[in-house]
Amino acid sequence: MFRAAILSIVICFAAPVFAQEGAMTAQRIAEIVLDIDPDAQLTPGGIELTLEDIPVLIVMAPGADRMRAMVPIASVEDVSAEEMSRMMQANFDTALDARYAVAQGRVWGVFIHPLSPLEREQLLSGLVQTVNLARTYGTLYSGGANVFNGGDSTEIFQDLFEDLLGRGQDI
Repeated sequence: MFRAAILSIVICFAAPVFAQEGAMTAQRIAEIVLDIDPDAQLTPGGIELTLEDIPVLIVMAPGADRMRAMVPIASVEDVSAEEMSRMMQANFDTALDARYAVAQGRVWGVFIHPLSPLEREQLLSGLVQTVNLARTYGTLYSGGANVFNGGDSTEIFQDLFEDLLGRGQDI
């Protein structure tokens, strides 16, 4: 019952004034999230859930037709210049639709998208990519399996591949 009350509050304050039939809404995002994590918590500020033991916060600003999903990764104080540079490289070629960002003294993995045109599959993909940024922080700095060619990360992935080949492993 409490969850239904919170969902009503989120819907009331988050209903886009220009919503079209079939447009993504705060209510639809809440339904999708509750389907994938029945323990997700609906709050007046958004939705909190856990994926792969990583906390995820989804916030929506329907008046601006925006949403974002974010995961905390590290304290900015603990990030070296080399790691910061690596995150920026990843934003270009391996983070995909998610991005590394800095706010409030923290490094975050963030997926930001216009709310109304967002499709279910895009939301799920964005959540996966954002969680992958957290999981691969400090190693591959990747939102998934794809690499946008022309960036600096291709060489890093190639070096890792060659390292594994050099160890005599059959791949």
